[in-house]
Amino acid sequence: MNIVLSGINGFMGKEVMTAAEKTGAAITIGIDVKPDPTCPVPTAKTFLEADAYLSTRLAGCVIDFSHHAATVDLVDFAKRNRLPLVIATTGQTEEERAYIEAAAKEIPVFFAANYALGVALLAELAKKTAAAFPNSEIEIVEKHHSRKIDAPSGTALMLANAIKSVRPECVEHCGRSGICKRTPSEIGIHSLRMGNIVGEHEVIVHAGSQSITLKHEAYSRALFAEGALAAAKWLIGKPAGLYTMSDLI
Repeated sequence: MNIVLSGINGFMGKEVMTAAEKTGAAITIGIDVKPDPTCPVPTAKTFLEADAYLSTRLAGCVIDFSHHAATVDLVDFAKRNRLPLVIATTGQTEEERAYIEAAAKEIPVFFAANYALGVALLAELAKKTAAAFPNSEIEIVEKHHSRKIDAPSGTALMLANAIKSVRPECVEHCGRSGICKRTPSEIGIHSLRMGNIVGEHEVIVHAGSQSITLKHEAYSRALFAEGALAAAKWLIGKPAGLYTMSDLI
C-alpha cells in the first residue's frame, strides 16, 4: 500500500510513518508547508507541487493529518489524481465539511473525527444507552493536550451526534457558565486542555435512580495512526462515497 501523507512533518505525521514501517505500508510522497531536513520521504510544500511527484512515484491513497484550513486544496488534489482520501484532521467549518461531502460523490472519502476503534465502539454504546433511557440527562467530558486548537473536539461532537441520532430533540451545550438551569434536552460538552493528554472521552448518562458512565482513554497517538492506515487499506478499491468508522467496524 503506497501512501501520500499530508502533514508528514507534524506530530501525527511522524506517528503514521512509524506505524507504516510496522505494517509494511510505504509513504511514497509527503506534503507539508513546514520543512524537515531529517524527513526520509520526498516532500512537497504544496499540493500542486505534489502533482509532479506523482509522475515518478506510486500512490494508492492520501492520508491527511494536517490542518482543516487546507481542506479545499487537499480535496482538489485527491479529486485531480483520482485518489481515495482518508481525512484524519478535525475542526472543519460547515463549508469545509460540505466540500468534503461533495467530493465523496466523485471519489471514496473516509472521514472520521477519531480513528480509534474503541471510540467507534464508545459511540455505539452511547447511542444504545441514550435510547434505553430516553429521559436521561447526558454530559460529555473530553480532555486533550494543551496544543489542541479546536474545542469541543471533533470526537466529542461525533459522540453528541451519535446520541442525537436516537434523541433528535437534544442540542449541544458547550461549557457551562452564568446563571441558568439545565434543560432536559441538553447534551453538555466540557473541554479540558492540559499537558500531553492524548485523548479522553467520557459520556455520563444520568437516569434519576441510576447513572451509566462510558469512557475511552487513549494512551498513545500510535492508535490513531494505526487506525488511519487501516482505513486507507480498507478504502482502496471502494466506490465513491463518504465512509466512517462505523463502516470499517
